[in-house]
Amino acid sequence: MANLSAKAKSMSLKVNWLVERVCVALLVVLVLDVWLGVLVRYVIPLPLTFTEELARYLMIWMALLAVSSGIAYREHIGVEFVFGRLPAPVRRWLAVAFDVIAFAFFFALFWYGLGFAAKGFSRFTMIYGIPKGYPFMGVPLAAAMACAQLALTGIHDFFAKEAPASTGVSEATMALRENN
Repeated sequence: MANLSAKAKSMSLKVNWLVERVCVALLVVLVLDVWLGVLVRYVIPLPLTFTEELARYLMIWMALLAVSSGIAYREHIGVEFVFGRLPAPVRRWLAVAFDVIAFAFFFALFWYGLGFAAKGFSRFTMIYGIPKGYPFMGVPLAAAMACAQLALTGIHDFFAKEAPASTGVSEATMALRENN
């Protein structure tokens, strides 16, 4: 079963590798867009009005997709004070319970996000004139990515040889704490 845990962790890191690259690409485009917006507003008087709307949608997509990256590294909020003091078997079941609760939340967000995005296709953006459903698809997509990461993290937590030492704090942070 430890092999299943290792495969789940490996798959989680591979998915996260892709998500991180997409987030960085979105961030680069966001920074360039904001720079262009400042430039055309204060330096070169050009009538470019799309920069604010594009920046808004890029920021939302990037922030929502980054949630799954936080889940992959266990950098989401956790009650570390209590969790770290519990015995290993209790920590394992509590970590799995956290994963299940978070999965239920993100699945609900995915489900209702699909309806939200579908309704958005009947409305149009102010500047681009495209259906708002395209920008709104970031909600169910990010929720689906979070569900995938939570499922992989839950499998890892359940089948790992050792119970998770922490929740809500990255392994690198825990290593630093142990060394000090």
